[in-house]
Amino acid sequence: MKILTTRMEAHPTDSHTLARHRATGGYEAARHALTSMTAEAVHEEVKASNLRGRGGAGFPTGVKWGFLPPDIRPRYLVVNGDESEPGTFKDRQLLERDPHQLIEGIIISAYAIDCHEAYIYIRGEYPRPARRIERALAEAYDAGLLGRNLFGTGFDLDITLHLGAGAYICGEETALLNSLEGERGYPRIKPPFPAVEGLYAKPTIVNNVETLSNMPWIVENGGAAYAAIGPEGSAGTRLFSLSGHVKRPGNYEIVMGMTFGEFIEEYGGGVREGRAVKCFIPGGASAPWFTGDQLDLPITIDDVGRAGSMLGSGAIVVMDETTNVVHAAHSIVNFFAHESCGQCTPCREGTSWLEMVLARILRGEGRPIDLDLLLDVSDNIAPGLGWPPKMTTICPLGPSAVSPITSILRNFRDEVEAMIPAEVPVA
Repeated sequence: MKILTTRMEAHPTDSHTLARHRATGGYEAARHALTSMTAEAVHEEVKASNLRGRGGAGFPTGVKWGFLPPDIRPRYLVVNGDESEPGTFKDRQLLERDPHQLIEGIIISAYAIDCHEAYIYIRGEYPRPARRIERALAEAYDAGLLGRNLFGTGFDLDITLHLGAGAYICGEETALLNSLEGERGYPRIKPPFPAVEGLYAKPTIVNNVETLSNMPWIVENGGAAYAAIGPEGSAGTRLFSLSGHVKRPGNYEIVMGMTFGEFIEEYGGGVREGRAVKCFIPGGASAPWFTGDQLDLPITIDDVGRAGSMLGSGAIVVMDETTNVVHAAHSIVNFFAHESCGQCTPCREGTSWLEMVLARILRGEGRPIDLDLLLDVSDNIAPGLGWPPKMTTICPLGPSAVSPITSILRNFRDEVEAMIPAEVPVA
């Protein structure tokens, strides 16, 4: 079953247009919600669907909406399209190829939470998705689907498009809100959470692009029908970005529950050149790695969590037996060190130290004490080195840099030790 990609696959050349969206039943779910359902009824359907956020945290969407204080207005809805997690590119496809599906989802969600002003925040490196959203918004306004008195119900809604400036940290919801307000993209201390005090210090719901793109189907078919798809705790379909050493990288919409091995073989065509899987990242660069002997693990939020990692942003990165794990870890840690906002000392200093030590090992100048040094620095960022991580930082960026360190030292320590020379060259 496909929920998110049906229209775009049937008509790939014009799936982004209002005409095509309407020809395939687009905006009828929004019309039905606003004209035939109460806001409370829509909210109840979303809760019944057991839809969990697709941006990384996996928190139940309907429950999140319920945290809004009942007596404070205005409220805001913010769409997180700052898809910056390495390995993740599924929201880009939704933004480019079915923008009206997202806009319809925003209308339904805004109605459910009694919100009249919404924002779509898109990462600065996504110019084409931004242009597609901009055109779709213009089409929707011209057709009377946005603005005043939607579907003759008296419900008003305006949507504003905002482009980021290319900062990974703005994918964290509170940093995104600061960016929207024109401030530096620093994460905020929580509590208060955005649902209580978010954009402009008002109650705010921040949802991922894919999360909101599910709303039309849920309204059309009912929350119970959505909850019946897939295993308990991982309801509905989900888009996964598959990359790395596979024959067919790309975005694939699946019903969760199949194993990682089945997913890599069936959709990715297997590992290139017939090689074996050495390790894989199940949920974007922030997630701890799994080894090739864990390919029989089911792709569900809870199964992956119990195994010590996360599905996160929906990015599966496959590394074959030829992979130098130190080089792979260094690539990820270098990214996080570069993208640290610098607000928290353990992250600002620690990620740079991790990057420098890994670089030293790659140069052939590593020292025997470097492996313990890597773990010591990591422990100062994420005490205990467990999962989910404890944090000495405001946001999870610092602990994200720890994930590849603990992954290679727990699973491939002998390989890392083999890269340490018996005698360190004297400069």
